[in-house]
Amino acid sequence: MILHFCPRAAWQPPAPYASDTLDTEGFIHCSTTAQVTTPANALARGRTDLILLEIDESKLDVPLRWEDGSPPDPTGALFPHVYGPIPADAVVAVHDFPPGPDGRFTLPPGLTER
Repeated sequence: MILHFCPRAAWQPPAPYASDTLDTEGFIHCSTTAQVTTPANALARGRTDLILLEIDESKLDVPLRWEDGSPPDPTGALFPHVYGPIPADAVVAVHDFPPGPDGRFTLPPGLTER
């Protein structure tokens, strides 16, 4: 499973999901459970309108590539990038993703780091 955080209003099933980065960068940024809080805290700290899409990679009908992040992760970790819209049926769960009192994100209950 891979994860993608986005504003709740952007998730409109049964339509496929496409973030603005699909147009600007050619792919949708995703993360593993071990990675997701790093970009969330760097890019969206304190936002209260976010959800996490839990995506079953085997249900994608577009390319998935594991690549350097932007900027590259100092540990050398690769991030999953989805090169096309994500079919709604590939999203197997949607999790609320509120920040804590300090504005920082942690994994929601029910998700464990893998």
